[in-house]
Amino acid sequence: MRTIASIRQAIPEREDEDTGSSVYDRLRDDIIHGRVKPNERLKVSELASRMGTSTNPVREALQQLRGEGFVIMTPNRGARVRPIDEDFVRDICEIEVLIEPALTRWFVGIVTKAEIEELERIQAEIEALNFADEMKHSNLDLQFHQLMYDRHYNRHAVDLWVRHRQILWAISRRFPTSLSRQTNVLEEHRELIARIKAQDAEGAAHVIARHVSGSGHHIMERMRLARLSSQ
Repeated sequence: MRTIASIRQAIPEREDEDTGSSVYDRLRDDIIHGRVKPNERLKVSELASRMGTSTNPVREALQQLRGEGFVIMTPNRGARVRPIDEDFVRDICEIEVLIEPALTRWFVGIVTKAEIEELERIQAEIEALNFADEMKHSNLDLQFHQLMYDRHYNRHAVDLWVRHRQILWAISRRFPTSLSRQTNVLEEHRELIARIKAQDAEGAAHVIARHVSGSGHHIMERMRLARLSSQ
């Protein structure tokens, strides 16, 4: 089984040796946090100069960001920033509502007693932390879901889940998690474990779909409120 460190390396990193951070990560962070504006042109030479690197890492980063939906490329117009709005989150979550239930159904069919005990151990840590530290909670939540998905034979689906999780975390960390969503997360995890223990694959798939949908709607609502307050 891959470690937490290895799952974060599922997307190849391209390091800018001068800064120690990848061009991809820096540009993605700039887009998510609005330092480059929606529909803004992304000129390779300007980005390379600003980031102190050659043009090749920038081109590679733009292609990767295009594949993830952050960047739009059109003939004769180059690359521009896709707006990071509620529609962007909706599109990702609609895909995840298809992927994660499928991964979960398969896990129920192969789960071991030791894995159920590990899910319960991680959940106990999540409950004890009770969202006191968002970064620690995210790491524990990653462990929880990785345990279910990491043995799946469809590596493309698992890697897509990793990429989407990273994107949603990067967006959601801008906003606090509401108390109602915190309560729902804990309840959904408990119900998911119960369904897995009962070997109820369809029930577990239903819970994870609700879990993904709830998280997506929470992020979209927080984005909507932030947009309205800034107007």
